[in-house]
Amino acid sequence: MNAHNKPNAPVLDSYWMPFTANRQFKAAPRLLAAAEGMHYTSVDGRTVLDGTAGLWCVNAGHGRRQIAAAVERQLSTMDFAPSFQMGHPIAFDFAERLAEIAPGPVGAKLDRVFFTGSGSESVDTALKMALAYQRSIGQGTRTRLIGRERGYHGVGFGGISVGGIVNNRRVFPQLPGSDHLRHTHDPAKNAFVKGQPEHGAELADDLERLVALHGAETIAACIVEPVAGSTGVLVPPKGYLERLRAICDKHGILLIFDEVITGFGRLGAAFATDYFGVTPDIVTTAKGLTNGAIPMGAVFASRKVHDALMHGPEGQIELFHGYTYSGHPAACAAGIATLDIYRDEGLMTRAAEIEGDWHEAMHSMKGLPHVIDIRTIGLIAGIELQSRDGAPGARAYDVFVDCFERGLLIRVTGDIIAFSPPLIAEKQHFGEIVSILADALKRVK
Repeated sequence: MNAHNKPNAPVLDSYWMPFTANRQFKAAPRLLAAAEGMHYTSVDGRTVLDGTAGLWCVNAGHGRRQIAAAVERQLSTMDFAPSFQMGHPIAFDFAERLAEIAPGPVGAKLDRVFFTGSGSESVDTALKMALAYQRSIGQGTRTRLIGRERGYHGVGFGGISVGGIVNNRRVFPQLPGSDHLRHTHDPAKNAFVKGQPEHGAELADDLERLVALHGAETIAACIVEPVAGSTGVLVPPKGYLERLRAICDKHGILLIFDEVITGFGRLGAAFATDYFGVTPDIVTTAKGLTNGAIPMGAVFASRKVHDALMHGPEGQIELFHGYTYSGHPAACAAGIATLDIYRDEGLMTRAAEIEGDWHEAMHSMKGLPHVIDIRTIGLIAGIELQSRDGAPGARAYDVFVDCFERGLLIRVTGDIIAFSPPLIAEKQHFGEIVSILADALKRVK
């Protein structure tokens, strides 16, 4: 008996699943029932190695009792409190803890923290902050937002407008005036690279092209993922982010880094901002913020951005924006417990210690059937497969299903397999990932 014919399986009709082919899934569901450490347990009792930290979020591994206990204590003490014209201590405590490790160098940290409920909410919050900032300094003509092709910034209308994934955009209207840089993926020059590729820094000059096209006085902000995750692990070329920062400074454009995936240790530093040594004006986060235990996001803003809005009568609201669950008490409790684990177990920097073994394991699959590129950075990997004629994405999906049936959870986007295991992973787990995936690649047609 397996998960597909378990007699007491739940009725599946009512739940409209996100980013899922619902009819296909419900005909052959893959259901997870429990999780601990590096593994899930399926409803039919099989152990499944988590190669994706859930959905890029369970950085400290599953089943952390410390987080569960903190949430339980908070819910028993106070389940909810409003954050509009009210406050509760744990939200301020969590913000202070985040400010201590905030992105950026000492003396220039982005240490003003706005809480949201998700990465999508963090992105829309950051975009609003950028527009409000420009208006507050007398640059109200700056309303244009620049994203990047193959970028993913959540699913709010702001996020899909600056995002560059066609299926997320094709049936929905976008914010007027948004535009996009070219993406940085160039497999002809940068295939099978460990870390940052050598070629492509000049692609940042696309922002100069958009300035020439639209006028700098119309552009409020440029948002990019330091490492694009959802479109298949696109690593920035050497010098690219530095060049983008310089162009933004030259033209008075705010730079936003979307670190929903790269934040909280994924690259071997607390944030990609610190890993690459390039400081934006605003950073968006979520996912690893609470180890995925409670939905939450946080936007880190520079004091330049924050302080520009702190003018006028003291009784006025400086930013007309927020969410019912901004700074939710239980989420803050989960976040503080998560930061304690990251600190006590050295997880913010652990990826730097084990990335050599990780990169070696991933690149050992070069030469396997269908593999046309492998790229790695920190504890992330993207393995790109040759697409079937007329059926893009089908081959990787078949590999995904095969791996799950044999005890490995992977993530696929198109024909790219993306890995982001929990930061507690050991070398033995890398070997298990390679063994299962390699066999699946040999089987798939």
